[in-house]
Amino acid sequence: METIKFLILVLIFNSCKENKKVHVANENLSNLEIAFVTNRDGNAEIYIMDSNGENLRNITKNDSLDFSPSWSNDGQSIYFYSKRDGNAEIYSVNTDGTDLKRLTNNTSVDVLPVVSPDGNTLVFMSDRDSLSRNIYAMDKDGSNVRPLTQNKNYEESPSWSPNGQEILFTRQYRDATDTSHAANGEIHLMNSDGSKVRRLTTKEGYDSGAKFSPDGKQIAFYGSTNGQWDLFIMNSDGTNLYNLTNDTIECYSPDWSPDGKWLVYTAGYRGNYNISKINIDTKERVQLTNTLGRNESPAWRK
Repeated sequence: METIKFLILVLIFNSCKENKKVHVANENLSNLEIAFVTNRDGNAEIYIMDSNGENLRNITKNDSLDFSPSWSNDGQSIYFYSKRDGNAEIYSVNTDGTDLKRLTNNTSVDVLPVVSPDGNTLVFMSDRDSLSRNIYAMDKDGSNVRPLTQNKNYEESPSWSPNGQEILFTRQYRDATDTSHAANGEIHLMNSDGSKVRRLTTKEGYDSGAKFSPDGKQIAFYGSTNGQWDLFIMNSDGTNLYNLTNDTIECYSPDWSPDGKWLVYTAGYRGNYNISKINIDTKERVQLTNTLGRNESPAWRK
């Protein structure tokens, strides 16, 4: 009888340990943070919230435009661009709002910074070469600025592959007869030194905001279809393209969760946009913010 009681106690103890492990794992996933831009304070500020939409905090607190947050690889700071000094420049700030640093100082427009997986290099967009808005790279402290592309085509939305060896971006093509605002934007991929540029999409309309999945096997982006913005997913070589959202409202600016199961994105219409997330398998959608105005450009802490 004593032996049986002992075995029962061991089983109960082990069961509690396993349940605790599962709970902790789920808790860690749910507490990963999302940085995003919101104008709920009257101008575009960068906020951070939990991935369930709670514990919001403003980390920029400036009366000028702050936009396009990108997490440092250690999760302790945010890179972004701001017009607080009169011109669009790139900055970094700790996630508690301290230690603001200006990284660029140029009369051109410098925007959309994204840090490499090893944390040492930032890619960004700039029109400093007077050709168009092209892709540049610099060291994380703002030094060693160098161009990766140099052409007359407008480009935007650079992002890194998980191994840091390649960069996704959008290149705009405009036919001489095309008078639309966006024209045709296609997703491209190049080596991290700017070499071997290849085009991944050929669909009609403007495609942008491409991001690799954490395992590097898929790419999410947003694109226009019949005047409507939706989220798309394709293989990393451009094959098996499909419309994930197929929504009646605008959906754009996706970013992958660290486990690769969700995309956080911007959704809305008529000037009212909020942050949502969608499960790429079940299509379950969860709205994370609910304010008037614009909540956009979400980025999941990796």
